[in-house]
Amino acid sequence: MNMLHKSKRSLIGIMLLMCPFLSALAQIPVNGFYPEKHSLTIAPSYSFKSSDQFYRGSTLSEGNPAGLGEISSSIISFYGQYAILDWLSTTVTLPFISIESEDGALDPVQNVAQVEGVQDLGLFVKARVLEKNFDDSSKITLGGASGVTFPVGDYEGAGVLSLGNQATTVNGSAIFQYTTPFKIFSEIQLGYSLRNSSDFDIPNAMMYAAKLGYHNNLFYVHTKLEIQDSMSGFDIGTPEFGAAGGPAILPETEVDYTNLSFDFYVPVYKNTIGVSAGYAATLTGRNYNKESGVSFGLVYNAR
Repeated sequence: MNMLHKSKRSLIGIMLLMCPFLSALAQIPVNGFYPEKHSLTIAPSYSFKSSDQFYRGSTLSEGNPAGLGEISSSIISFYGQYAILDWLSTTVTLPFISIESEDGALDPVQNVAQVEGVQDLGLFVKARVLEKNFDDSSKITLGGASGVTFPVGDYEGAGVLSLGNQATTVNGSAIFQYTTPFKIFSEIQLGYSLRNSSDFDIPNAMMYAAKLGYHNNLFYVHTKLEIQDSMSGFDIGTPEFGAAGGPAILPETEVDYTNLSFDFYVPVYKNTIGVSAGYAATLTGRNYNKESGVSFGLVYNAR
């Protein structure tokens, strides 16, 4: 009986680790679940997203600011998580990105139609600070996470076809989760992001996320709403944006968005290997692509 319970717990643990990297569009790659001590998860994934509409300021328009037509991105990501203790874990992320204009139009700053390379290395630490179990088998957990991402690839931070903004970003978040006796869970995450660059004055941002999901011994699924609210910045298309440099200062724009994603995970071999799939789309934005994407991943979990 104890072996059966341990097996089920292990399987559920693998499923719950899946949350951070399934979405094609993502914020901080942490969640409200806490893996068992000394467990290791390694997960490569592939994402594809595309867009042919853009929010100039808060107004949705066809194409993008530089007339590049439809823009597509392919992303190969590495995700790793190790649990130092039952309540303390570390996470590492590293994406390789290829982005291009499907029409072959040239980026006005970089003068190319396609850019690819390694983007930013992310290092995160997550800790559980409170856990309360109730008689009906429901549970409340409260935790916090902090991390830093910084460029490791020699990419251009300006332009429309940029892999990133060449900024060092420090993130912090508080995570609240409630799990019902029926294996349905809800989660809220509140965070703040500090961005620093030697080349640009990149706005800091508030970040919010809400999640609703379900898991059992056979699969895991959730839907997630993510919001970024930048604290300052230019609006594309305004005289101020043009006077400051136009496409060459895109990292200094006020980037806001609301993204909705759906993610799914199924174990396939001895509670150790599983596969994932996800879909994400932009609902609203400001100086941001209206994009959608799909993702697929392979997961390996060792204890």
